[in-house]
Amino acid sequence: MSNPLESLTASVSSWGAKLAFGESTTIGGHEVVPAALVVFGFGGGGGSGTWPERGTVPESQGEGSGGGGGGYALPIGAYVGGPDGLTFRPNPVAVIIVSVPLISAVGWAIARIITAARPARH
Repeated sequence: MSNPLESLTASVSSWGAKLAFGESTTIGGHEVVPAALVVFGFGGGGGSGTWPERGTVPESQGEGSGGGGGGYALPIGAYVGGPDGLTFRPNPVAVIIVSVPLISAVGWAIARIITAARPARH
């Protein structure tokens, strides 16, 4: 019986395309291949230490460890088959979600440039 962590590690390399592009299906006579932005991560750590006596708390030592992981998938659109082949059709909600941080950053940068370009007032 194999270790679950080893099985997970061995399968990670094939996740990219399988998670980003779903199985193709036919809807209304058109081939549709869904596409998503997929992000995931894993982490872990451990430590040990001692601490001196403080007030009523005696000198002590401890150790611990932990780990976790998570991820998400944002459906960005689909490739839809037609007479000219597959064409990408974006998901409007995903486009808005993705563009909000970009628009905010551009607005902040423009404000900083305008502030820096103003002549100093005395």
